[in-house]
Amino acid sequence: MSLNLEKQLLFYGSYHHDPVNVAIHIICVPLILLTAFMFLTNTPSLIPLPDILLLKELPPNAGTIAATLYSTLYVLMEPVAGGFLAPLLMAGTALGNYLTSRFGSTANYWALGVHVVSWLAQFVGHGVFEKRAPALLDNLVQAVFLAPFFVWLEVLFYFGYRPDLKKRLDAAVSKEIAKFRLSKETRPAANGAANGVQKDL
Repeated sequence: MSLNLEKQLLFYGSYHHDPVNVAIHIICVPLILLTAFMFLTNTPSLIPLPDILLLKELPPNAGTIAATLYSTLYVLMEPVAGGFLAPLLMAGTALGNYLTSRFGSTANYWALGVHVVSWLAQFVGHGVFEKRAPALLDNLVQAVFLAPFFVWLEVLFYFGYRPDLKKRLDAAVSKEIAKFRLSKETRPAANGAANGVQKDL
């Protein structure tokens, strides 16, 4: 997967343009990501580290490793935005480690409920408001990886971050959506023409 920021955001943004759907994702995507990290914190430590390098709430289990990987890749994609997001991801994972170690299965059950409801809300956002299938149906890896960073950038854009990038991205996304809508309009006509040829035969 290319780390080109605009290319990746164009792909994801073309599936998330309706403001209601975007708002749903801004709320639900972080909940999905952090609860996923929380589920992974149930694993034991996977990397032996000396005591001096161990952090109490960030043991090297699968959850901490996943959060570190996401954080690193986001910094590579956009150092400033990624640099602000990385501590939030690590803090959320530290909270997940604390909750699973302190409350065990009870924390997992609550996290599972939040996780499922967040996924359902996103499908409602796509079906009712965006009227386009989720990006994960076209490219699962890109959608799962890009979603948290995309919604983070949406928040930063709202506060005036990199206005030139937002302007270019909005223009490119509008073109992609216009292409998608045109293809939807021409597809029934093409199918009707094909059916007419079949009847003539």
